[in-house]
Amino acid sequence: QLIPLTTPLLTLAVAILVLMLDLVFPPGQRKWIGWASAAGLLLVLVSTWAYPVSGAAFGGSYVQDGFALFMQRIFLVAGVLGTLGSVEHGNRHFPKRQAEFHLMLLSSLTGMMFLAGAKELVLLLVSFELMGIPLYVLAAMHKRRANSVEAAVKLFLSGAVGSLFVLFGVSFVVGVGGSTMISELASTPASPLINLGMMLTLGGMAFKLGAVPFHMWVPDTYQGAPTPYVAFLSIAPKAAGFAAMSRIFLEGFGGLRHIWWPALLVIGIVTVLIGNLFAVPQNSIKRILAYSGVGHIGLMLFAFGIGTTEGLATVLFYLAAYLFTNMGAFFVVDAVETSVPDTLSSWKGLSRKHPALSLAMLLFLLSLGGIPFMSGFWAKILLFWAIFEAGFWSLVLFGGTLAMVGLFYYLKIARAIYIEEPDADTAPSITLGRSSTIAIAICVIGVVGMGLYPRPFVDAALSAAAALLGG
Repeated sequence: QLIPLTTPLLTLAVAILVLMLDLVFPPGQRKWIGWASAAGLLLVLVSTWAYPVSGAAFGGSYVQDGFALFMQRIFLVAGVLGTLGSVEHGNRHFPKRQAEFHLMLLSSLTGMMFLAGAKELVLLLVSFELMGIPLYVLAAMHKRRANSVEAAVKLFLSGAVGSLFVLFGVSFVVGVGGSTMISELASTPASPLINLGMMLTLGGMAFKLGAVPFHMWVPDTYQGAPTPYVAFLSIAPKAAGFAAMSRIFLEGFGGLRHIWWPALLVIGIVTVLIGNLFAVPQNSIKRILAYSGVGHIGLMLFAFGIGTTEGLATVLFYLAAYLFTNMGAFFVVDAVETSVPDTLSSWKGLSRKHPALSLAMLLFLLSLGGIPFMSGFWAKILLFWAIFEAGFWSLVLFGGTLAMVGLFYYLKIARAIYIEEPDADTAPSITLGRSSTIAIAICVIGVVGMGLYPRPFVDAALSAAAALLGG
């Protein structure tokens, strides 16, 4: 029964290890807890290749299949990078509470690991809350900063509303269908209550993803929360949201796609539009990246909604590419904001004092903009191609046009770094720690490596999508 749960249980074991280390290490030496967390998660990640497991547990409520394994690897990579990137940040801002930070992150990660393989609605919802509740705590780690408290409150309120929508929607689905097993939803005929349940569940998932009009928490939370945590928040919970939606809407309600697809299409269109247009006037780098993330979510909703194996595969590949790109960008932001405010003008002349860090940020910006040959280029090309092959060429035209708008605000940051003169020699002076250097270097390797040789990642995404949809 427990063998298919090996990967989630190993992640839970790392969290317990961190809790025990907190009792052993004195307050002045707890920076090693971050390194221990990263090392533990790295071992779990390696074990998914060295000792892969498969099968079902607890009467089919949990299944370890190709889709679950792919998503779990995304979560683990995000966890390794998130813990590495937060070591110096924790030393600076909450040296006595580093174990709390890593324990909360690992607890959230454990929920994601169970969520990826959940085939039963109760397990899926419990895993979703196990993922979400620690995120509220992490957002308020800078508890003496007003904007950090605001960030946590907005994330908590939006998360609570999202959970309310999902629970209310699932209650209708279970009441009409008579079962909590997702596999049995496929045989449930359409009815007004089923339709209402699907719409409520879709709205709750949109809250979790930060899709418009449920995106209000994203820019404020990104601006006020600890930046390494924001790097993790920008990709791992979003990937978990798509994992849950894939289980419910593609595997469970795939036969009722004609009902939920129009609503998802409207959400996707508005999300792409608002995300890209609202990013243009922003002066904060974090808020630019926040609205940029909203726009990327909209594009992924297009590919998700077409309901094909290729469409889901491009979403999975997009998430993998977005992981290295977005987390790397936020790690650079964390390094810069240690010495200057989070404003675009503070980045002027960064390349003169820190050419390597500036080059890394440029690569991340180019990948976000979809410039060849970064990982983001292949993510956008493959996503638009899958949408075009499904017959939605107008969505390709719409998304491509707004992707060009995205290039404007990405290159606005690059211009400040490389072209604009600093004000009275105020270019930031940065001392980059070892763990942050390693995290940024891994992200650079991921962005460039996936850009130059995307084939293994594309094949893995196709295999994972086929495992879910049977294609």
